Amino acid sequence: MTLLLQDRAVTRPDGAAFDPVAIRRQFPIFGRNPGLTFLDTAASAQKPRAVIDGMAEFYRTDYANVHRGVYGLSARSTARFEAARETVARFLNAADPSEIVFVRGATEGINLVAQSWGPAFLRPGDQVVVSELEHHSNIVPWQMLRQRLGIELVVAPLGADGALDLVAFQGLLGPRTRLVAMTHLANVTGHVVAVEAVVRLAHAQGALVLLDGCQAVPRLPVDVRALDCDFYVFSGHKCYGPTGIGALYAKRALLDAMPPWQGGGDMIRTVSFAETTYQDAPQRFEAGTPDIAGAIGLALALDFMDGLGRAAIRDHEAALTRYAEARLTAIPGVGLVAAGGSRLGALSFLVDGIHPHDLATIFDQHDVAVRAGHHCAQPLMDRLDLPATARASFGVYSTEADVERLAEAIRAAQRLFGVAAR
Repeated sequence: MTLLLQDRAVTRPDGAAFDPVAIRRQFPIFGRNPGLTFLDTAASAQKPRAVIDGMAEFYRTDYANVHRGVYGLSARSTARFEAARETVARFLNAADPSEIVFVRGATEGINLVAQSWGPAFLRPGDQVVVSELEHHSNIVPWQMLRQRLGIELVVAPLGADGALDLVAFQGLLGPRTRLVAMTHLANVTGHVVAVEAVVRLAHAQGALVLLDGCQAVPRLPVDVRALDCDFYVFSGHKCYGPTGIGALYAKRALLDAMPPWQGGGDMIRTVSFAETTYQDAPQRFEAGTPDIAGAIGLALALDFMDGLGRAAIRDHEAALTRYAEARLTAIPGVGLVAAGGSRLGALSFLVDGIHPHDLATIFDQHDVAVRAGHHCAQPLMDRLDLPATARASFGVYSTEADVERLAEAIRAAQRLFGVAAR
C-alpha cells in the first residue's frame, strides 16, 4: 500500500488546536494507568471526567424514578432524562426528540426494529439486505426473523479493494427488497461505507434503510435528515458515554406504525385484564424503569464531543489513521486488511508468522492494548479466509506516540518469534 501523508494539523471550529495530549488529561484512566497505550476504542471508548463526575453528581443530587412521581425530585430527574433525549436528537439532527428511543445499545436497537417493525411489515419471501462487513448484531436478528417469518436474507458483497461493491449491491435490489440494514463504518476494517448512495439506491426500490452507526457516531458528524435513513442506531459506550445505553432513531411515521416490542410499566396508558392501551412513541418502546443515569451520561458524552468539535474529531482520527497505515506498512511482514481507500479510526492487521492472539498478548506486556480475534464479524473473516486479525483503533485521546509504541511492540513480537527478517 502506497500512501501520501497529508498535513496532520487539526483545528477545532473555534480555531483552537485539537490537542489529544491535553484531551487525554480529561480521562482519569490514563492518570491511574501511566504508560497505557489504549488502542481498543472501537470496542469501547474510555470515559472523560465530565461523564464520570456528572453521573455521580446526578445520583447524589437529583436521582428518582422518572415519569411517575409528582414530587420535585422525580420532576427534576424526569426533566434531565427527557433533556438527554433532546440532546441525542440535536446531535443526530433528528426532526423531533420523539424520534429517539433509548435502548441498551445498538444491538437492542436493531433487535427492536427486527422484532417490532419486522413482523408487522414483512411477509414470507420479502428480502432484507445486509453486507459482508456486518457485525453479528446486524446479522443474527435478521436470521432469527428469517426463521420466524420465512424472509430471505441477501448479502451484498465487497469488492477486491475491501469496499462495498455498490454495483453488485444495486443489482441485488428489487421489488421484494423491504429493508437494507448496513453498517455506516465497518468495525473490523474501518471502511466508511458510501451510505448516501446506499440510501438513495434502496429508496429508489421502495426499501427502507437501517444504518448501524456504532463506529460512525464517535468519528463522523452524523445528520440523519441529510442521510434520509429510516432507522439509525448507536451505542453510548463507544462515544465516551456509559455502557448499557444507546439510541434508536426512527422517522416518526415509522415509530407510530410499529407495535410495542416489550410490555411493562411506563409504556402503557391503561391496563385491565381485558385490554391494555399503549403510550405514543417513543415511550411505548421503553418498557420498565429506564437507565436514567445512563441517558444523562450519554448526553454528557455527546456534549463533550460537541465541545471538541465533531469535524475536528473526524480530521484528527483521519490524520492518525493515515499515519498508522504508513507506519505499519513500512514494517516488513506487516499487512493491513483492505478497507477500500476510505479507512477511518480503525485498522486490522496481520504479522507474518505470529497469530493475532499471540500478538495481543505480547503487546499487553508492553502496555499496548489492542483487540484480537474475529471482532464479532465471523462471516467477514470467512470471506477474507482469515481466522482472526489484530485491530488497532483510535479515539480523541490517541496520538502519534501511541502508533509509535504499537510499531515498537510489533517489532518486539517479531524478534521474540524470530520473524523480524521476513
